[in-house]
Amino acid sequence: MAEFVINTDITTPDPTIEVTLSPDKPMPIGRQRFRLVVVDDSGNASAPDEVIVIIADTQAPTAVLGAPGTVNFGTSFTLDGRKSFDVGGGKIVKYVWTYLGPNLG
Repeated sequence: MAEFVINTDITTPDPTIEVTLSPDKPMPIGRQRFRLVVVDDSGNASAPDEVIVIIADTQAPTAVLGAPGTVNFGTSFTLDGRKSFDVGGGKIVKYVWTYLGPNLG
């Protein structure tokens, strides 16, 4: 496991490495570039090889709808979606409100 820092080499004897991330230290959404150079036992270094990893927000946000429990007849009231959130790294940019009619159940 390794915490990568931009333009900082990490040297290992192993042919694989885990990119260590956490919710408080995520990698930014978008195209992230990584490079590998290998060195043989004579000290000869390869030409670099690069790969692009796309970090994507693939988790749906969670809607949290707040409303008063009881409202006086003929009185306006407010619906509140401010407690909605997106743990997938995105930002909520639109709220779609729909009145579904009376609850007959």
